[in-house]
Amino acid sequence: MKVREICSFGVVTCHPETSALDVARQMRDRHVGAVVVVESRQGGVVPVGIVTDRDLAIQVMAKALDPSSIRAGDLVARECVTVMDSDLAYEAIWQMRRGSVRRLPVVDARDHLVGIVAMDDLNQFLAQELKDTACIAEHQVTVEKSRMG
Repeated sequence: MKVREICSFGVVTCHPETSALDVARQMRDRHVGAVVVVESRQGGVVPVGIVTDRDLAIQVMAKALDPSSIRAGDLVARECVTVMDSDLAYEAIWQMRRGSVRRLPVVDARDHLVGIVAMDDLNQFLAQELKDTACIAEHQVTVEKSRMG
């Protein structure tokens, strides 16, 4: 299954200059645990990082920093790991493992943001794969019985 078939397309985004306070408000208002930080490039938006609720807790709140003075761009120090919308779901799993992340921005061939895929999305996909696999033996018995007459 392709990533585009299991990702969410309603991505909550912000720019690197957005304050951590505004990012937290977006998370609350949109009921999400992550906001994709984007920059405008080549007629679209390109992901440059993700700010998660965990980032806010560890990098801002636990350090007693003023969330209105910290910018989203300050919270995304590492490389932004992405996955192509045309990639198989297994590539997304590999990228998550490689980057030690639970969410991936989904991009098109021009690296423009088109969606986001979360670990939960992939878990649902894998659960369905296991369920489908479990049905093979049962189906095999049905086929054998029908052949026997």
